[in-house]
Amino acid sequence: MIIVMAMGATEQEAANVRDQLHQYNLTPHDNYGTQRVVIAVLGDVAPVRDLLMGKLSVMPGVESVTPITRPFKLTSRESHPEDTVIEVLGTKVGNGSLTIMAGPCSIEGRDMMIETAQAVAKAGATILRGGAFKPRTSPYAFQGLGIEGLTYLAEASKVTGLPTITEVMEPSQVEVVAKHSDILQVGTRNMQNYSLLTAVGKAGRPVMLKRGYGATIEEWLMAAEYIVSSGNPHVILCERGIRTFETYTRNTLDLTAVPLLHHLTHLPVVVDPSHATGKRWLVKPMALAAVAAGADGIMVEVHPDPDQARSDGEQSLTFDQFADMAGALYKIHEEVRTLSKDPFAMAGPIKVDGASKH
Repeated sequence: MIIVMAMGATEQEAANVRDQLHQYNLTPHDNYGTQRVVIAVLGDVAPVRDLLMGKLSVMPGVESVTPITRPFKLTSRESHPEDTVIEVLGTKVGNGSLTIMAGPCSIEGRDMMIETAQAVAKAGATILRGGAFKPRTSPYAFQGLGIEGLTYLAEASKVTGLPTITEVMEPSQVEVVAKHSDILQVGTRNMQNYSLLTAVGKAGRPVMLKRGYGATIEEWLMAAEYIVSSGNPHVILCERGIRTFETYTRNTLDLTAVPLLHHLTHLPVVVDPSHATGKRWLVKPMALAAVAAGADGIMVEVHPDPDQARSDGEQSLTFDQFADMAGALYKIHEEVRTLSKDPFAMAGPIKVDGASKH
């Protein structure tokens, strides 16, 4: 259930609504827009829905009361109509600008990390990525440098001025990763690690939540709900491909998720074509397609010598390839940036050669 307060409603009127909800052991969650407050109701509303709607709808300052049928409440666009914009070190995600997250899959050393950071920053990256703790399918594969890698990532951030993002794999790592990185990444294997989701929700850092490789859109948004309901509204969703029967690519990139998510949720959406395709030569075309579909940004892997990379070299771009792709991405973004974030809500006649088609 969501309660939309009228324009000009007083804080006391909003407080009266919250008090009414507390009487039924329900939790109000305020979303402040530019002109009004929307109060989302958390808890088991079903037994008292009709009674409560009748009481709330006639209270002073209340414009409307609407039930939410979807299981995700706080992440839904119904409860938060305005887009969430996340800002880190002056860089904004979700405000209509193009976010490009780039860097190595694994941080292999100090010099390599700083060299890569400087190269991607020069080419137009806005956020620096680098893996310090690496969840690998094989226990014998390179697992990352751990805390040592985090220090190199933080140093590269100081050199370039770029905010950073890196993966956290378990609740015990959250504090140390948050100390060294600006954005916490929850990977595909941990999308439904609920103790981790709760921990990053309390960490005070923005979180990027990657879609599980076998997860539905709803399961993904419910995972994001764990983070938001734990007190952290600053969540970025990352589509990185799902597992299907296809074997020519690492995963199957679901670009329909981009406009669909913009319709369902207020959270920003980025796309990871590196993990989706698993092939270096496919990264650029799928990155371009993601931006054309309305993604708020992309995340790609870049390495000074991909053929010698200790992890995911086959899908990592060289510095020159990244610079070429970044330039093309900004051109595409300029063409599509005025398109609605929610094409369903803004749907109307399409004009073709002066005529209108529906």
